[in-house]
Amino acid sequence: MHVTAKICGLSTPATLDAAIAGGASHVGFVFFPPSPRNLSFERSAMLSERVPGHVGRVGIFVDPDDETIARAVQSARLAAIQLHRTAATRVAHLRAVTGVDTWAAIAIKTRGDLDRARDYTGAADRLLFDAKTPAGAALPGGMGVRFDWSLLDGFRSPLPWALSGGLDAANVADAVARTGAPLVDTSSGVEDAPGVKSVDKIAAFLQAVRRL
Repeated sequence: MHVTAKICGLSTPATLDAAIAGGASHVGFVFFPPSPRNLSFERSAMLSERVPGHVGRVGIFVDPDDETIARAVQSARLAAIQLHRTAATRVAHLRAVTGVDTWAAIAIKTRGDLDRARDYTGAADRLLFDAKTPAGAALPGGMGVRFDWSLLDGFRSPLPWALSGGLDAANVADAVARTGAPLVDTSSGVEDAPGVKSVDKIAAFLQAVRRL
């Protein structure tokens, strides 16, 4: 099985270049001010210019308004939008107005959380199964939290999907072996500190994915 990888929360030319050089299929730009990985529209435009056409630019949002999405799609020339904490009806609306590939993140802690996947059929193009962050956390992801991968045993996703939540070079092979994830997504797993990506950790993660 061919597994692809997204490096999320990139904010510097050096780390973006490392993700591209390592073979990432997607790179993620965060548009959420509370996040240490948040980008201005101007910086996202600058970084976007470095991304070759075969690599997908994905914008990450938390229940955004229409103007934020529109400006980000234009400035960063996004190929996809990844929506956290966003209702299915809202996801469908943003998919319609942007016309780009739309990913809906589903926060997982229990098997019951997977039931929400069906809500996004017809509303999103892809699901991102991510770990549910602690109650009261400001961020919906990027905190190094992972969920119990056995929750996906026997689960058939109604849409193409990706796996996120606490993935790093040391555990990504086990994660794919357990879940069969076709696309893996990491952010904090390739950082030295929150929001500070490591070129070496990005390279190691992508090398581990290539071995699968």
